Amino acid sequence: MSDVTDETTAHPYDAPASEALMKRAQAVLPGGVSSPVRAFGAVGGTPRFIVSGQGPYVTDADGREYVDLVSSWGALLHGHAHPAVVEAAVAATGRGTTYGASTEAEVDLAEEIVDRTPVDQVRMVSSGTEATMSAIRLARGYTGRDLVVKFAGCYHGHQDALLAAAGSGVVTLGLPDTPGVPRSTVATTVLLPYNDTEAVEQAFAEHGDQIACVITEAAAGNMGVVPPRRGFNRFLRDITRKHGALLVVDEVMTGFRVHRCGWWGLEGAVEDWRADLMCFGKVMGGGFPLASFGGRADVMAQLAPEGPVYQAGTLSGNPVATSAGLAALRLATDDAYRHLDRTAGTVRSLVGDALTAVGVPHLVQAAGNLFGVFFTDPATDAVVDLAGAQRQAMHRFRAFFHAMLSHGVSLPPSAYEGWFVTTAHDDRAINRIATALPYAAEAAARAEPATGDSR
Repeated sequence: MSDVTDETTAHPYDAPASEALMKRAQAVLPGGVSSPVRAFGAVGGTPRFIVSGQGPYVTDADGREYVDLVSSWGALLHGHAHPAVVEAAVAATGRGTTYGASTEAEVDLAEEIVDRTPVDQVRMVSSGTEATMSAIRLARGYTGRDLVVKFAGCYHGHQDALLAAAGSGVVTLGLPDTPGVPRSTVATTVLLPYNDTEAVEQAFAEHGDQIACVITEAAAGNMGVVPPRRGFNRFLRDITRKHGALLVVDEVMTGFRVHRCGWWGLEGAVEDWRADLMCFGKVMGGGFPLASFGGRADVMAQLAPEGPVYQAGTLSGNPVATSAGLAALRLATDDAYRHLDRTAGTVRSLVGDALTAVGVPHLVQAAGNLFGVFFTDPATDAVVDLAGAQRQAMHRFRAFFHAMLSHGVSLPPSAYEGWFVTTAHDDRAINRIATALPYAAEAAARAEPATGDSR
């Protein structure tokens, strides 16, 4: 496998094996994919079909190797096919893939999560969507209220109640963000701008006795990386408690990625506050479909079979996934997080230097070791919410993305996603990123807006 570093020998659309696979896929999968962002709709071109991964690299169907900064959208903390994680999964598989019964592995993993976070108990599920959906149901069951406050740009899975777009005004009862979601379902969702304390105060002033919970990403990573303003999460903790609502913090992305205790370890532990419910996923599964939600013992006691709020899943707590996840978390030591922080810091600096050198306006923004790039002028456009994220120059991102791909670096194919390093990203991987960046920066500088681009 050769590194792709020469513009004359690589083109963003030169992937015949992937093109052939995409044609086959489009005949049997809607859009040719099992998850929309994989279709390259935001960037154009042919999605790469991946055949293998090792450490910080993936190899596509055409035999090209890429430094991977997608890392399965953050799920892989230690890179691809880490020996300890593979060994744990293989050993568990050899004993049986699923039983429909409890296992020691799920107890071990639950104990590890409880030890790392402020939750008293957790319930295992199979996806982040399932975790947030169940947490919302539990919050409503516990409080006896219906309204849920969420923030525009924060993604909590594809459950109906939270697929709502922000409307006009400060406090807006949401409209469906996709066909197939009844208006009546999202009529119980209050949409607010992220990082806006005044909007939250007004929402509680108008609907306080009807609000079951506020749900927020611990640090937003689905409109690009937009960290909470200092004190914002603490404010949410205080106002929900004042009005008898619950605070649900979604750490599906940040949990065990930015700190051994998740974002809470960087913020809540320092400020001495905790959420009523938390949602985890991605890293805790070690690359397998696994997630969980947890919280205060008295709230979790409302779940069946102990309480009246029903939630169940045939594959919940799957022994292969929990074994792999436990192995991944046991590798997530303080030394591992120091490596992640150093690596992320180095890549951020390289990106910023490359774009500055060619005069491309940009903002490199981080939440711990989770980071991303906005192609916007930081002097005029602060990115603190979805509106700020949407003002960026999308044509520059598209050009930047394809130039990086052509030069052997795989980025998330969306300007609204974070970049993810792993403990496997070493000097060789960083050097390949550094080699690709000048080409990508030049491509971004030369890019012209397409029809429909805002700028």
